[in-house]
Amino acid sequence: MRLDFDAQPIVDDDETLRARLEDVPLAPLVAAVAHLTGEHSLLAEDLRPDPSKIVMMTDDGYTPEQVARGRDRVADALIRFRNGGCKPGPEPTPEQLRRLIEFVSGPLDDDHLQLYGEELALGGVDQRAPSWRASEVAPGRAVKAAVIGAGMSGIAAAQRLRQAGCSVHIYEKNGDVGGTWLENSYPGCRVDVPNHLYSYSFAQTPHWPQFNSTQPVLFDYFRSCVAEFDLEEAISYRHEVEEALWDDERCVWSLRIRDDTGAVTEAEVNVVVSAVGQLNRPSFPDIVGIDSFEGPSFHSARWDDEVDFEGKRVAVIGSGASAVQFIPWLAERAAQVTVYQRTPGWILPIPTYHDDLPSNLRWILRHVPEYARWDRLALFSRLQEGLLPRTVVDPDWDISSGSVSAANDELRQGLTLYYEFAFPDPALRAKVLPSYPFGAKRMIVDSGVYSNALAAPNVTLETGAIAEIVPSGVAMRDGRTVEHDIIVYATGFSASRFLTPMRVVGREGVDLHARWAGDARAHLGLTIPGFPNLFLMYGPNTNIVVNGSIIYFSECEAHYITESVRLLLEKDAAAMDCRPEVHDAYNVMIDTATRARAWGVSDVPTWYRNEHGRVAQNWPFNLFDYWQQTRAVDPDDYVLL
Repeated sequence: MRLDFDAQPIVDDDETLRARLEDVPLAPLVAAVAHLTGEHSLLAEDLRPDPSKIVMMTDDGYTPEQVARGRDRVADALIRFRNGGCKPGPEPTPEQLRRLIEFVSGPLDDDHLQLYGEELALGGVDQRAPSWRASEVAPGRAVKAAVIGAGMSGIAAAQRLRQAGCSVHIYEKNGDVGGTWLENSYPGCRVDVPNHLYSYSFAQTPHWPQFNSTQPVLFDYFRSCVAEFDLEEAISYRHEVEEALWDDERCVWSLRIRDDTGAVTEAEVNVVVSAVGQLNRPSFPDIVGIDSFEGPSFHSARWDDEVDFEGKRVAVIGSGASAVQFIPWLAERAAQVTVYQRTPGWILPIPTYHDDLPSNLRWILRHVPEYARWDRLALFSRLQEGLLPRTVVDPDWDISSGSVSAANDELRQGLTLYYEFAFPDPALRAKVLPSYPFGAKRMIVDSGVYSNALAAPNVTLETGAIAEIVPSGVAMRDGRTVEHDIIVYATGFSASRFLTPMRVVGREGVDLHARWAGDARAHLGLTIPGFPNLFLMYGPNTNIVVNGSIIYFSECEAHYITESVRLLLEKDAAAMDCRPEVHDAYNVMIDTATRARAWGVSDVPTWYRNEHGRVAQNWPFNLFDYWQQTRAVDPDDYVLL
C-alpha cells in the first residue's frame, strides 16, 4: 500500500467540482480545504458541528441546511484554488492551526491540543518520534533490545527504538509480519475501526479502498510499513521466544529461541519488549467430545482454506465478532448453517461498514490528500471518549433493568429500535436481543449483512445448551442431535493468559506466570515489579471497549518504552524495576474505575474477565488519560539498578 500524499491538480469544471463534494463529511472537508487554500475564513461559526446533535458515533452534528451551505463555500474556495493554478496557501501559523484543529474537535486546553496535533501529524511530520539519540545521551553505550512479535504493536515499538538509536531485533513466530492480520484470514475478516484511525499517526495513507478495510488490505498496510521503516532485516521469522531469564548480577535478559526446524539459539539483550498481543492464542470451548467429530473442524483464527463448504451442513460454535463476519459468507455457500449462540452481542449499526469509498470521497483524497489527516482527527475527536460516557454506572440506577444509567438506557432503547428494523421476525429478534447493559460485552459492528444472513432460510440460530460433540455433529442437552459435515469454532482467544506460552523468570528466580497466578497486572499495562527492563505492549488493562483505536495505545506504549530507555541512559543505570507500591496503587485505581463501568458490574460472560472474575483486559478511561500517563517516565516510580 502506498503511504504517499501526492496531490493531483483540480481540472474539473465548476458544476462537476460542486458535485464532487456530495457524500464527503463536512467538518474535515472544511478544515482540509481551509488548510490547503489558506482561506481560514471558511472556519465560520455557522459551519461548526453541534456536539449535542451527535447521539451515535455515526452522526456528524450537522443539519442538512448547514451541510448544503458548507459545501457551497468549500466549492467556491476550490474553484478559486483551481483558477489560481492549484497553488497551496501558506502553512498555518500556530494560532491558525489551533483554530483549524478546534473547528474539528471543539475547544481544547493546551495538553489536548498537543495530543490532537500529534494525531493529526500534519504534513507527515512525526511529532511522536524520539527527539534524542542514544549516542548523544550516553556516548559509547549500546542498548540492545529484543521485540517479541512483528504484529502491529511490535512494528511500532521497533520503529521507535530504532529511531532512538537502539539496536533492535524482532523475533516473530510466524512466517510474516502482521500478527492478528496475518493469522486471521477467515472470509469477511475486517477491522471495526475506521481505517483513517486504525493506522499509525506516523504512517498515514489516503489510499484505503474502504471505510473499514479487509484483512488482506490491512496485512498489506503493515507489510508496507515494515518496508518503509526498513525493519525487514531486523526480523527473524519462524523464531519463537520460549524463555526469557533475567540475570541479577549482569542486569541482562537471556532469551531462548526456537526456530521452525527445532534448532535452539540464545540471545542476550538489555531490554525485552513483549508484543505478542492478547488475541493471539485461539481458545476452544470446554465441551465433552470435542475431538470425536469425524468431519473437518477448526478455529476461525486458523481457517482451513482446503475445506469445501459448498452444499455442506456447517456448525458455527460462537456468535462473536469473528463469527458475525464470516457467517454471511458461509450462508451463501453451505446448504445449512447452524449458529450456536451462548450470549447475543449488542449490534452497533454502521451503514458504511462494508462499503467501498464513494467515488467523490476518492476524488477528494486525490486532490485534497491532507483531507485524510483531517478526517483522522475528526474520528479521533469523536472516538476519544466515544460511547464511554454511556457506560458509566449510576450507583442509584437499577441495573437489573438491563442498563446502568439513564444514558445507557437511552442507548439501549435506540439500539432496540434498530433490532426491530433489522430483525422483523419476533422469534429471531427475541434470540438476538441482549438483556444485559450495552458495553458489558464486546459490541458487534454490522451494516445489515449479518442480520440478513441470520434471516436466510438455510441459517438456524440455536440458543439451546450443547451437551457434547459427537462423531456426527452436536448433541444438545434437550436430547436432540444436530448432524454436521463441518464445525467451525468461533470461540475467541485466551486473552487473559498474557505472554503464554513463553516462560519469563525475573529477579531472584521468580516465574512471572506463577507470580500472576492467572491474574495478570502491570503498571500502565507496561511494567511489572521484579521484572526489570521488561515492557509489555497491549498488556493488562490496555484493551479498549467503546472508544478509540488500539493502535493509539501501542503508540503511547512505544513512546513510554523509548523514554524509559532514555531514563536509563541519562541516569547511567543498567535497569529499572517498577516499585511494588506504585504498581499496586495503579491497579487499585484501575479496579475502582472498572467497577464504575458497565463491563465491571455486569455478570454477562465475556473474555474481558480472567479466571478469577477480574476484568484484566480493559482500560476504563478515555484516550487522553492514557496519553497523559505515558508522556513521561516518573523516575520515582522505579528502582534504578
